[in-house]
Amino acid sequence: MNLQLTLTSLLFFTSAIAETFDSNPKFPCQPPHHSSYPFCNISLSTTKRAHSLVSLLTLPEKIGQLSNTAASLPRLGIPPYEWWSESLHGLADNGPGVSFNGSIASATSFPQVIVSAAAFNRTLWRGIGSAVAVEGRAMYNGGQAGLTYWAPNINVFRDPRWGRGQETPGEDPKVVSEYGVEFVRGFQEVKKTNVLKSSLGDGGHDDDDGDGDGDGKLMLSACCKHFTAYDLEKWGNFTRYDFNAVVTEQDMEDTYQPPFQSCIEDGKASCLMCSYNAVNGVPACARQDLLQKARVDWGFKGYITSDCDAVATIFDYQGYTNSAEEAVADAIKAGVDINCGTYMVRHTQAAIDKGKVSEEQIDRALLNLFAVQLRLGLFDGNPKQGRYAKLGANDICSSSHRELALEAARQGIVLLKNDHKLLPLKKSHVSSLAIIGPMANNISSMGGTYTGKPCQRKTLFTELLEYVKKTSYASGCSDVACDSPAAFKEAVAVAKGADFVIIVAGLDLTQETEDKDRVSLSLPGKQRDLVTSIAAASKKPVILVLTGGGPVDVTFAKTDPRIGSIVWIGYPGETGGRALAEILFGDFNPGGRLPMTWYPQSFSEVAMSDMHMRADLARGYPGRTYRFYTGPEVYKFGTGLSYTEFDYEILSAPTRLGLSEVIPQDSSHKKLLLQKGEGELRYLQLDDLAVDSCESLKFSVRFSVRNTGEMDGSHVLMLYSRMPRVLSGVPERQLIGFERVHVRSSEMVEAEFVIDPCKQLSVANDVGKRVIPLGVHDLVLGDLQHSLSLEF
Repeated sequence: MNLQLTLTSLLFFTSAIAETFDSNPKFPCQPPHHSSYPFCNISLSTTKRAHSLVSLLTLPEKIGQLSNTAASLPRLGIPPYEWWSESLHGLADNGPGVSFNGSIASATSFPQVIVSAAAFNRTLWRGIGSAVAVEGRAMYNGGQAGLTYWAPNINVFRDPRWGRGQETPGEDPKVVSEYGVEFVRGFQEVKKTNVLKSSLGDGGHDDDDGDGDGDGKLMLSACCKHFTAYDLEKWGNFTRYDFNAVVTEQDMEDTYQPPFQSCIEDGKASCLMCSYNAVNGVPACARQDLLQKARVDWGFKGYITSDCDAVATIFDYQGYTNSAEEAVADAIKAGVDINCGTYMVRHTQAAIDKGKVSEEQIDRALLNLFAVQLRLGLFDGNPKQGRYAKLGANDICSSSHRELALEAARQGIVLLKNDHKLLPLKKSHVSSLAIIGPMANNISSMGGTYTGKPCQRKTLFTELLEYVKKTSYASGCSDVACDSPAAFKEAVAVAKGADFVIIVAGLDLTQETEDKDRVSLSLPGKQRDLVTSIAAASKKPVILVLTGGGPVDVTFAKTDPRIGSIVWIGYPGETGGRALAEILFGDFNPGGRLPMTWYPQSFSEVAMSDMHMRADLARGYPGRTYRFYTGPEVYKFGTGLSYTEFDYEILSAPTRLGLSEVIPQDSSHKKLLLQKGEGELRYLQLDDLAVDSCESLKFSVRFSVRNTGEMDGSHVLMLYSRMPRVLSGVPERQLIGFERVHVRSSEMVEAEFVIDPCKQLSVANDVGKRVIPLGVHDLVLGDLQHSLSLEF
């Protein structure tokens, strides 16, 4: 979210931020002069307090709140507030809301999201969200952070070249959805209250006085981004600021939207960010139908922010409106409450004067904004006397948080190849070690995008020294771009002198990042030549360690017997070097699985701007992600090896599921259901099922997992379905359940998946309606297959 801000914006930020950061920050409702307002009365509902505050503001004061750096309201004793803080995988100072220039100089840096996602561990994901929230509150108490954070990124990793794919939980909508829910719930610490869905159709704040989700207290506020169909930075002639994502209703329903729906309905996120791009010709931040769907259909209770200057792009980049005032009006009327940047602050008054937007619509935005601040306790008095008052510097970079970061890296690292059980290495058999590659001794390559200031700064090389004192290092290339072989000779010499050789290759943020997509899936520059040169010179097969969030085509390494093992570490965070060393030497048994497909270089010929998920063989289009891709793969989604072996057995699962009882009996309704093929019902449309029928259709699949090897280990169980092809666009296969279990050597554990056919066994039809295909669904777990007949 780094669109070049105008000089006016920068000046506005600078003055307000200087006022915001203070070791003893000012707070609203400070006695004796400003504590008697109704919005300070904690006995009133959030709704009443928000209405009270809005009613006291003049129009210029209201407009001053429409920026991420909200202006102060001195006459009411309200200091400025910075909405924009970042917490993707730890607190980061990419936005102005977090500063490490104070008594707190660092925060725990967890692995990049794509790595944590590879753990396939919901408990871990929630734990990370909770730990980051503790550090966020602690930094807020120290005057170095805000309370509203713009994470997680829950866009689906659609194209392997996307520079921000590393920030996401991968390519599967179910995994992305569940990561988002767990992170948000851990981060916000949402309390369970009576759900009172708003029936307002205008995106307004609900008027109930109860303790619904709109009143529920928040530890911090999380934001689901980027809504929606956003996954292109800069490719060809397209940029994220002017790209029009043309998306079918089918793909929208079962790929792009599910993570956002889950983040709101199940995660109870208190913020939603609309993206830069247009969706089917209309800028995302002007798509009233989509933003109101979130509020009305999904029950969203929170504020909607634009990505940074995404309101400006409506006019300045996309030319969707004829003026800046129209762009502001379109965004506000669509449901946007706040603009990251100053575009609304500068153009809203003129928009009102020209009759393009009303003050009442501004009030609606402010009610949503103030309601979130109230839920955060911002108007409850001195935060040093509040619930989280005891959190401080000792709660940041704590031993428990750094151990959690280490565990996330351990669980997320993926073993892709291990010929002849080269790994794990035995310390007693390794007298010397060489580690080679431009990222092997570079701390900046560990974190990925949106990394703050880590608690510790140790490289892969320094951590390996803890295991083998005689460890040598050579860069091989001056940087990741690896444009010259000039340093190969030194690297080869180092490799020849070592018992075992580790080569670190792959990507860093010079190759993939925000505002930068890749054009190739190959290793950058001459990295492949470096790898093969070292492999040829080494005494034994080498270990190839791959960095980066995006997939790379390493077919050459996969098939080369001189490369014995391949390990993907992604961006493993501040403890990543330790985690890698533990795995290489067998102190931890790897169990991570790839959360994205690794495509061959030939996939780079596919237009990144083509948003279609489904394959279209008539035009030579291979489809995207494991669910629809029909071409060759380097590594499949879900690939991941272990140092031990696991066997499965299905203990119980139904063979037939009757659906006739969930269909209303009146014949006129049944006629609406029938989609006939040779006189038979081919699928049921969810919208036409009886109320609450989905709950009655749920069933369980129980199975056992036995560790038949000699080493304890964790294993990710992945249950897929293959649907009958009774309509167009059915996935090749679809993940319907996953679970990470720990099994001791020679022992067995039992596990269970509860399957909701309405969610897991359904697919969108070509008009974007969810349907359950009738017929035989194959449930696949590893090499096991179980047939389930869905019958009417």
